[in-house]
Amino acid sequence: MSTYPVSAATWRVGDTIFSAGLEYGMMRSMETVRKITVEVPLELLKKARRASGTGITQTVRTGLQLVAASRTYARLRQLRGKVRFTRTLAELKADR
Repeated sequence: MSTYPVSAATWRVGDTIFSAGLEYGMMRSMETVRKITVEVPLELLKKARRASGTGITQTVRTGLQLVAASRTYARLRQLRGKVRFTRTLAELKADR
């Protein structure tokens, strides 16, 4: 005797659950998104999540964005005091 009753409703529910299980965690555009597994020290993850105020996925994304932008920040710091603007601060404020 089967533990699952065979009926049209059961198959629809079963198919839905089965489909949801297959699609869970998969992104539609795999070319632009990649799912990864990372081992992270628990305390580091707790501190990062507390600082970001978001969940694990968004915390990791934010961290990766900051790492990716670090070269640009370094180049901007090197320009400090070397760029001359043609507009004054007062003109910039008035242009808002």
